[in-house]
Amino acid sequence: MTHLSGTRVVVIGGSRGFGRGMVEALAAAGATVYALARHAGDLDQLKREVSGVQTSVADVSDPQLAARLLQELRPDILVLNAGAMPSMLPVPEQSWQQFSRNWDTDVRGTFEFGAEALRLPLKPGSVVMIVSSGAAIASSSPLVWSYGSAKRMQWFLANSFQEAANARGLGLRFAVLVPRLTDQTELGRASLAVFAAREGISEQAYLQRLHAGVPLTPEMVGQGVVSLLTDPAYQAGLAFGFSEQGRLKPLNIPAAAGR
Repeated sequence: MTHLSGTRVVVIGGSRGFGRGMVEALAAAGATVYALARHAGDLDQLKREVSGVQTSVADVSDPQLAARLLQELRPDILVLNAGAMPSMLPVPEQSWQQFSRNWDTDVRGTFEFGAEALRLPLKPGSVVMIVSSGAAIASSSPLVWSYGSAKRMQWFLANSFQEAANARGLGLRFAVLVPRLTDQTELGRASLAVFAAREGISEQAYLQRLHAGVPLTPEMVGQGVVSLLTDPAYQAGLAFGFSEQGRLKPLNIPAAAGR
């Protein structure tokens, strides 16, 4: 895939933050983009401000959504970006319902859509992109260990789905996008506020301690998605993060261990 003109893209969780950045970049690159999210107001604003984007209210935790949506739209590119707000409590202070919030949403959505992409299957050359998190590599605070474990499980699932696609000769690609913590999204700002307060420092100081370079923006993530899909330099590999300058880079950490 060297260009996106004429391709059909579905972005689950496409109305705000990184998801919106992806929708904007993909639409600008010539793709026909369908953005889904839970909140109609955010989707209405997206449709007004980004030309040609189709929107629909949907909840990724709906067990019927994956089969219905993939059967109807048959996307060339499926982006799984939807996720729940984590609890922000240390694990011993969480109930199981709080701990499993991201497992029930982020992980389940990845499982349902990835499995359905194989069962249907999507046509050869299609791409399923799963948006994980830097917390999947090294959670910077015990307040997000439950979140980090869920985002890491998405990575494991992507590896498993890719192996299954290869074994069946389906010609599908599964890829994992791993953005780092930033103050440019709602989730990032909420996380930084809690982490910084716990350590008694400013949010900016906490962020600078974690990451040098420029803050990661939705626009950078959107351009990274376009690069991952079209640039030959990124046509191999499972997981990709972002450099200190906000450019896409392959990650060499394996998706699964113990082999």
